[in-house]
Amino acid sequence: MRLDDRKQDVINRRVSEDIVLDIGENERVIGIEIIDASKHVNLERLLPIKYEVSKRTA
Repeated sequence: MRLDDRKQDVINRRVSEDIVLDIGENERVIGIEIIDASKHVNLERLLPIKYEVSKRTA
C-alpha cells in the first residue's frame, strides 16, 4: 500500500515476519507491505477500493 506517490528513495524496514515498511524522506512511512496479505485479511471485505497486487521480486 503506497501512502505517498512522490518518487523518492526508500529504505525497507521489516517490523515483523509479515510486515515491511517503506521509509522515505524525514523518516516518514510511505508504504506498507503485508506479505501474504490474503492470509491475514479478507480482501473482499475491504472497502470498495481499487488495489493492485504486484509481483514480489527477490
